Amino acid sequence: MYKKSEETTSGLSVSEARADFADTLRRVADRGERVRLSRSGKEVAAMVPIADLELLEALEDRADLEAVREALKSGRRIPYSEARKKLGL
Repeated sequence: MYKKSEETTSGLSVSEARADFADTLRRVADRGERVRLSRSGKEVAAMVPIADLELLEALEDRADLEAVREALKSGRRIPYSEARKKLGL
């Protein structure tokens, strides 16, 4: 079950996070803090607790499943060769 952390999101430059990686990881893993990482002032990544990642993945799976169900309801079928061509395979 997902449990939202009471901690707020913080931000660090990639260099700061690298210099003190163990502490940054401890903040994320033990305290549930979310850390936004930036390079040259632009946010490029985030460190999040595993529970947050699992929730995100579950939400993505649910959205994918809903899209598949809607596509199946439409009754429209695409031949395999057309799908491969459309996807550039």
